[in-house]
Amino acid sequence: MTLKLYIGNKVYSSWSLRGWLAVKQSGLPFEEEVVSLYGDEWQVRRNAAEFAPSNGKVPVLWDGGSAVWESLAIIDHLAEKVGRDRFWPEDPAARALARSMASEMHAGYAALRTQHTMNLRHVHAPEPLSLEVMADVQRITSLWDQARTRFGQGGDYLFGAFGAVDIMFAPVVTRFRTYSIALPALAADYCDAVRAHPFMIEWAEGAAGEDWVIPMFEKAVD
Repeated sequence: MTLKLYIGNKVYSSWSLRGWLAVKQSGLPFEEEVVSLYGDEWQVRRNAAEFAPSNGKVPVLWDGGSAVWESLAIIDHLAEKVGRDRFWPEDPAARALARSMASEMHAGYAALRTQHTMNLRHVHAPEPLSLEVMADVQRITSLWDQARTRFGQGGDYLFGAFGAVDIMFAPVVTRFRTYSIALPALAADYCDAVRAHPFMIEWAEGAAGEDWVIPMFEKAVD
């Protein structure tokens, strides 16, 4: 049975990007439906049956009659269907670090999330970062360095092959570009690799075709 994934605007929705990348990474066929968040139509649509399990949040993945929401839950659900090695490193030490990093990304970095929302429509000139955002950036890049140095020799991504942790950090990669946040060389190279991934290129092309504008996620274009 074909999977169906409901996602928000590709320009803005970081969690939707993670869910979509997870399904793409699974290799399973799926149908996607994009819903425009925060507009009057969405306030009605979010009460529909397909969004009831997630309480009106996206992404929501329907697998037959079962709904899965939250990005890590979607990754785990798909890993059970296609094998965990599609998403997680095989080496136990690498997998332990990968799961910890993915969980920290899921729950953390509130300053970066709130002060630098995802927006694929612009690349802004650099501006001074708050101390809280600087701390988030330093923590993220230090974890990236640790993963790449210890386990990333087999490819361009955090643990060599593209996987769950890269999926979880993909919206952060877009934020770093949107807000022209300066990065150490190793982190900058990693961001380039993520943006060049075919799945990310496909998502960006979809975002470029959207005309929805959500003012709360916009700022004056530099």
